[in-house]
Amino acid sequence: MATRIVALFNLKPGVSVADYEAWAKRVDIPTVNGLKSIDKFEVFKSVGLLGSEARPPYAYVEIIDVADMDQFGADVATQTMQRVASEFQAMASDVAFILTSKLG
Repeated sequence: MATRIVALFNLKPGVSVADYEAWAKRVDIPTVNGLKSIDKFEVFKSVGLLGSEARPPYAYVEIIDVADMDQFGADVATQTMQRVASEFQAMASDVAFILTSKLG
């Protein structure tokens, strides 16, 4: 059964939006989408809260559709993914990775 991971996060102080977004497009998105275990990986920028003028609590949302969690574990253990994860951790704060399963 496929698993969807929803990641919510902000950028660390001093990390520019332009730098993060360029890295995400150049490195993160193509690398993760190239993993055997991944059906689809997308990154979204939060633009607002429905019905509110308040700022969203998270600046970015990642949707990671994992076809095989065992393979995903092997994929993220590779040297390439360890480097990508380290670069992500250097830029992101308040990160929450939420494992989900579809109802019905």
